[in-house]
Amino acid sequence: MKWGYGLGLLCLCGWVNANDSTGFVATGGVQYLKSPKISMQSEDLFVSKKQIRVDYQFKNLTDQDIQETVLFPLPRVGSSRESDFANTEHLLQSFKIQANGKSIQPQQHVRAFLPTLTKQGEVNWEADPIDVTSALKKCGFTEHDLMYPWSMQQDVDYSGRMLGCKEPQVQQLLKPYQAGDEIYWEAQVIYSWQQNFKANSITRIQHQYAPLVGGSVSLYPEEDEKTYCMDKHFKAGLAKAKAQHAPYQALSYILTTGANWAKPIADFKLTVERDAGELVSFCWDGEVKKISPTRFEMRKKNFLPKRDLDLIFVHVRS
Repeated sequence: MKWGYGLGLLCLCGWVNANDSTGFVATGGVQYLKSPKISMQSEDLFVSKKQIRVDYQFKNLTDQDIQETVLFPLPRVGSSRESDFANTEHLLQSFKIQANGKSIQPQQHVRAFLPTLTKQGEVNWEADPIDVTSALKKCGFTEHDLMYPWSMQQDVDYSGRMLGCKEPQVQQLLKPYQAGDEIYWEAQVIYSWQQNFKANSITRIQHQYAPLVGGSVSLYPEEDEKTYCMDKHFKAGLAKAKAQHAPYQALSYILTTGANWAKPIADFKLTVERDAGELVSFCWDGEVKKISPTRFEMRKKNFLPKRDLDLIFVHVRS
């Protein structure tokens, strides 16, 4: 059984974390903006199962200070969980941001989502879910309530409260459910803060957090090799350890929002760390340099990310 982040299904392992992106938080949801006046001079990204660290340097390309809202969206988390599950509360507790060396306290916004329906009125697990935050708030849901999929506090019947919500949007999406059913819904946490980018200057933003890690009790290389770009060396390592169907862990990192700035990332560095006794595989178009027994380093100039980073970790020996 796979466990991880999915739309109520057990088919999508791994967890998504994201690059910073400029934007604003509107009542209808999160809006992302492409900033034509600010470039990302460098991004130093460290990824492991225990911690993600990012060190950015942004440059204001103009002669005037620019005030921007910077967003950091976390993934949508579902209210139904199977088997072991990533430590969502640990991520929230570990999230730290610094701007030019000073710690800042971002605002936290919570959005709620319900699955859309098919034309036949059935739950459509394949389509993007619908943002119902405003509707639920009109029915008395607080930010604390909307955090339920992250906190999993069991003392409130949120399914019953949703079924009692008379907002048309909610009622429409809940047509497949009956009294007593457990309603599957998702919550997303978005951090935001106001950042001043001084004229013709570099602004340094750093953040770190414990990633959400998913996985499975059994690896199937023929199904997963494309997602994780499993090459012949990785497969040979699996075969040597007789680990072709071993348990594994996986995580994802959203790189593509790094394209929301004025220019490509001038200097991009990625470091991936695995545990001792593990194999790791991920997709990368370019040289991968092994800099220690457990670390790999990749660099790109004028990097315009076109795909996100999916990593798989397979333990093959003690």
